[in-house]
Amino acid sequence: METKPQKMPKVAKVKNKAPAEIQITAEQLLREAKERDLEILPPPPKQKISDPAELADYQMRKRKTFEDNIRKNRTVMSNWIKYALWEESQKEIQRSRSVFERGLDIDHRNITLWLKYAEMEMRSRQVNHARNLWDRAVTILPRINQFWYKYTYMEEMLENIPGARAVFERWMEWEPDEQAWQTYINFELRYKEIDRARQIYERFVITHPQVKHWVKYARFEDNHGFINSARRTFERAIHFYGDDHMDENLFIAFARFEENHKEHERARIIYKYALEHIPKDQAKELFKAYTIHEKKYGDRSGIEDVIVSKRKFQYEQEIALNPTNYDAWFDYLRLIESEGDEEVIRETYERAIANIPPTKNKQFWRRYIYLWINYALFEELEARDFDRTRQVYKACLELLPHKLFTFSKMWLLFAQFEIRQKNLTAARKILGTAIGMCPRDKLFRGYIDVEIQLREFDRCRILYEKFLEFSPENCVTWMKFAELETLLGDYGRARSIYKLAISQPRLDMPELLWKSYIDFEIAQEEIENARQLYEQLVERTKHVKVWMSYAKFELNNKTEDGLNVLVARRVYERANEGLKNSLEKEVRVLLLENWRDFETQNGDEENRTKVESKMPRRIKKRQKVIDEDGVEQGWEEVFDYIFPEDEASKPNLKLLAAAKNWMKNKDFDTSASGDVPSDSQSEDTERES
Repeated sequence: METKPQKMPKVAKVKNKAPAEIQITAEQLLREAKERDLEILPPPPKQKISDPAELADYQMRKRKTFEDNIRKNRTVMSNWIKYALWEESQKEIQRSRSVFERGLDIDHRNITLWLKYAEMEMRSRQVNHARNLWDRAVTILPRINQFWYKYTYMEEMLENIPGARAVFERWMEWEPDEQAWQTYINFELRYKEIDRARQIYERFVITHPQVKHWVKYARFEDNHGFINSARRTFERAIHFYGDDHMDENLFIAFARFEENHKEHERARIIYKYALEHIPKDQAKELFKAYTIHEKKYGDRSGIEDVIVSKRKFQYEQEIALNPTNYDAWFDYLRLIESEGDEEVIRETYERAIANIPPTKNKQFWRRYIYLWINYALFEELEARDFDRTRQVYKACLELLPHKLFTFSKMWLLFAQFEIRQKNLTAARKILGTAIGMCPRDKLFRGYIDVEIQLREFDRCRILYEKFLEFSPENCVTWMKFAELETLLGDYGRARSIYKLAISQPRLDMPELLWKSYIDFEIAQEEIENARQLYEQLVERTKHVKVWMSYAKFELNNKTEDGLNVLVARRVYERANEGLKNSLEKEVRVLLLENWRDFETQNGDEENRTKVESKMPRRIKKRQKVIDEDGVEQGWEEVFDYIFPEDEASKPNLKLLAAAKNWMKNKDFDTSASGDVPSDSQSEDTERES
């Protein structure tokens, strides 16, 4: 069976898609609709009722309308209220009361219905009905404060004070909010019932135990002249909260109360007590109030105490945010130590050293280790507890990771402490342990200084030998060892030490060692030995300062025949010959200038002329600038020196000098004819030459 294909529904096509000439927005539509709602309609015509029949007919029609509305939706309370109020307007109080009662049967929890009902009774001066109605309302809905307010207000307006008080008492049994209690208190105060108001406050602060209510209670006593009662109230409040729930606002109010009554010492004691018992992070306003009080009424010491307390609070905040902020710990400890309480100081030190750096990097331990040092010095110098000092040093040394790094200062301080305690064996044991666990230059030097002070020179020799085995390249150690032997008068041993030192393959500061060796020989008046040392040194190094020192040494060896000047001049000549091939021409220039000064003071005219003939000429030339990658960066101007001796030995330099002379003559001829070449042309010619 064939099926015919279904036709697709036609889609309406918009013939003209151009925008309308008049655009209407949604906002305009809404505004027009609102304007229509707000249009003022003409009031309905007034109906005049002239006889009881018309009135009865009117009332019947209105009642039928109200009843129909109620019948349509019984839960709409506005219909009941309108119906009842209309009956009231018709002086039908009984009917109005009946409508309200029917409404309450529908919804007895409707607050507006109760209020309108009671207000209707009060307007009609039905006092007993209104009282009974309020009683029913507060019995059914005791948490609606508005009923209680209206009820008490009605009784007070009727001057039924005992009745109003009874209503308040019933209300307070439900423990309402603070405003209700304050209303009750104000009610009693209006009738000068101070004792009753005090009793209400007693119940109030127990029912609502907030600090502000205790403060209100104390101010109530203060305002009525009961100063002692107000003070006892504050004290009771502090005792009521105890040490676990202390509040700074209570103490501030208490202190200001005492301040207002000129009891400044009492106020100061209150502030101090609060600052000692309240956590620092919860006492910002307390600090501020205490500072203001001391500035107004305190002396210098009191103000300083306030500042100290404030600084303590700031330091506590800093170390709470960053426990490893050791600078803050140092400042805090210095402040604590100024007060002199040993237990507090010790406790603070223990808190500080408990914050170990989180990493094993020595730079993070440098500040931390001074906490231990200060702790030990405090126990030794201030507390005079030497056993505890020893324990501090031991605990610190056990904490340090000696395989990674150590602090020689701690070992030395520990040993010096034992020496002060006249326990030399323990001090040596400490230093020996330190050298065995982590040999350091500072530890060796400190140990040697201790033995030198004890005049144990054999121990010093042993320590120096171990020190040099550990660090043979340390020139200062060799020099100190030799100086020790020199002081002891064993010059042969000192000379042997110097010889052994200069024979080492690697030294950190060989120039100081050689100088010390030479000075030693000069001090012993072994001039020939010193000269041999200089000869050995100039063979090893051709440094210009060595030659200059050598020449100065020979010059200072004055002889009667004046040979010292000749020997010194010979040293300068050798030095000049040795530095001819040096690439650093400035070094050779320095030598020649020193030689010239020498001849000026000690030589004759011939020798001075000879040295002057050796002085170089300084010229300026350009050279390429090449960076690390070998790329040319341009040209730069540099200064160079040309020595006459080099010109004589190298023909190309002579040719260059001749070309320069020719250029000078040419420049002179050209200038005479009026054509002066530019500086750039002369420089280019000089470069080409």
